[in-house]
Amino acid sequence: MKRLVVCLPLLTLLFAPDVESCGPPSIAREATPEEVRAFFIDKRMRVLTFVGYSGAEYEDKPLMIEQATQILGEFDPQSTIVNIGATAAGIGAVYEVAKGKGFTTSGIVSTQAKESNVALSPCVDIVFFVRDATWGGLLSGTQVLSPTSTAMVENSDVVVAIGGGEIARDELVAAKRAAKRVEFFAADMDHRIAREKALIRGEPTPTDFRGAAATVF
Repeated sequence: MKRLVVCLPLLTLLFAPDVESCGPPSIAREATPEEVRAFFIDKRMRVLTFVGYSGAEYEDKPLMIEQATQILGEFDPQSTIVNIGATAAGIGAVYEVAKGKGFTTSGIVSTQAKESNVALSPCVDIVFFVRDATWGGLLSGTQVLSPTSTAMVENSDVVVAIGGGEIARDELVAAKRAAKRVEFFAADMDHRIAREKALIRGEPTPTDFRGAAATVF
C-alpha cells in the first residue's frame, strides 16, 4: 500500500477532531466477550480495529497518524465502527482522527485499565471493559487468547496494526488464522521510553525498537 504524503500542519488542519463530538462514552461497562459480540452483531456495521503500541508510544507519531488517516479514508463512516483499545496513549490517538472524520468509535479493553485508572480517550463513544487478569494476548503457557483479546479479534472485520508489541502480535496472528483482513505497517516504539524501561528493569539497553508484531509480519 502506498503511503499518503501529507505535511503535518495540513494533516492536523484537515483531520482535527470535532471537539463537540468527543466526550464521555455513551456506554462504558463491563462485558463478557459474548456480550461484546452480541452488541456488534446488533449494530450490523463493519468493525475496523487498530492495534499497536500503547504506553510504549511511537518514535514517529505523525507518521502513525498519517498511515491511520489513509486507512480510514478507505471506509465509510456511516457503515463502519472504528475500534481500538479504549485508552488514550499510543495508537489511541487514532480515535481523534476517526471522530474528526465522522466515525462512531468503540474500545475493548481489559478491566486492568479500570483498576489501574488508565486514562480513556476522550473520543471513544463505547467502551467495554472485559474481565481479565491480564492486559491481553495469549494466556501464559497456552495458545489461547485472553478474554480481552478474544473479544477484540472475534468482533473485528479488519485489523490494522501500526507497529505493536506482544499483545498486538498475538491478536494479529489470531485474526489472520480466523481469515480476517489483516494489514501491518512497521513502526518503531518510542526509543527513549524503551531505554528508560530497560534501565528500570535492569535490562540491557535495547537496540531493536520494531516491536514483537514485526517479528511475524
